Amino acid sequence: MLGVIVNVIAVLVGSSIGLLCKKGISEKVSRATTIGLGACTLYIGISGSLCGENTLIVIASVVLGVITGTIIGIDSAINKLAKSVEGKFAKEGQNVSLAEGLVTATLLFCVGSMTVTGSIQAGLTGDNSILITKSTLDFVSSMMLASSLGFGVLLASVPVFVIQGGFVLLAGLISPFVSTGAINEMTCVGSILIIMIGTNLMGITKIKVADFLPAIIFAPIIYNIVLIIANLG
Repeated sequence: MLGVIVNVIAVLVGSSIGLLCKKGISEKVSRATTIGLGACTLYIGISGSLCGENTLIVIASVVLGVITGTIIGIDSAINKLAKSVEGKFAKEGQNVSLAEGLVTATLLFCVGSMTVTGSIQAGLTGDNSILITKSTLDFVSSMMLASSLGFGVLLASVPVFVIQGGFVLLAGLISPFVSTGAINEMTCVGSILIIMIGTNLMGITKIKVADFLPAIIFAPIIYNIVLIIANLG
């Protein structure tokens, strides 16, 4: 768990620095920075979406994911939770919600091959090198995100701990189901969600991205089902 703890600390420290920097930034500059950050997020999402190898798996994962997320009401639940603490941290006139910062940061920190492969490697062999490298990247990213999106980015340290810690603890059980192909499909689907976040930050759309989160879980499941069917044929 050393790599996970280092990653969480990196997010906490980076976010704290970003929040301190945010205090001296005007609303006009903050909004312009958010749009720029949205464009960069869009680029990250488009780059990651090219990892996918089967378009049908991606489509099925996204459709099933948003249906599940909407029925469960993930976005509503996250926003309800965020509203309960948002008043303590949000400034009057602030345009970015706590939930938006939380969901945005969680996806950026937890979607990608480094999260899955690094956590499984740490769980199986005790080698934390990938997670520690990821921690450096997340430290820089969390500073940038927190300076624009606020306290929600710092709270993303909790899902980072839960998700990566879960992968580490369950590494032996899940490793057979997260082949390179499955990870690529997860990365592709997650990157599509990141594209949605990018357009939201730029003010182009108002997508409830949290409702799409189950799509990331469906991706490896559908990939393995397709693989089994192909082997039977």
